[in-house]
Formats: sequence, C-alpha cells, structure tokens
Amino acid sequence: MKFVAIAALSLVALSGSAAFGADAKAGQAAYDKSCKGCHGATGSPNPAVAKMLSATIPELSSPAVQSQSDADLKKTITEGKGKMKPIKSLTGSPDDVVAFLHTLKK
Repeated sequence: MKFVAIAALSLVALSGSAAFGADAKAGQAAYDKSCKGCHGATGSPNPAVAKMLSATIPELSSPAVQSQSDADLKKTITEGKGKMKPIKSLTGSPDDVVAFLHTLKK
C-alpha cells in the first residue's frame, strides 16, 4: 500500500514537471523581441500592422486564444497560421512563449 502511494505521488510530480518547466519570464523576453511588433506588449494587436497586412490579428488574451491547447499555440508559433509566418527568429523556447501567453489571460 505504501509503495502504491509513493508511486502515485512520484507520477504526479513527474507529470507536473513538464508544465512547470516553461519559463514565462524568458517567454516574455522572446515575445518582446519576436512577437510584440504585431501583437503588442499586452497581446492587443497593432492596428497599423493589421491594416498593412490586411489581416485580423487576434487578441492574445481573448478566450478564443487562451482556450487553445499549448500544443496548438506552439504550432502557431513554429509553423505559422493564416498570414502569420513561422517565427524562425525566435530567441528562446516556444514553450516559454506559450507560458507567457497564458499570463495575458484576462
């Protein structure tokens, strides 16, 4: 019985370590360098860029964005989506940027 409890706690700790591995502060630094120009400092789209691209840039704090899975957000960063090109110049980990994006949730 004791072994089962220890094994269960170990499994929970290990599965949670991946979620805690992302660094939102590092993600903000990467976001500021590679994303802020279009998405703004707080995740609000830059209207001038949206107009120039004839594109709708989503509000990153919106439920529509925040409800996406981490995998989907990471895929958008690394592969692009719609008119958004993949961010090849990203300094840092896409996982860190995703962690920062979650801090924008309203």
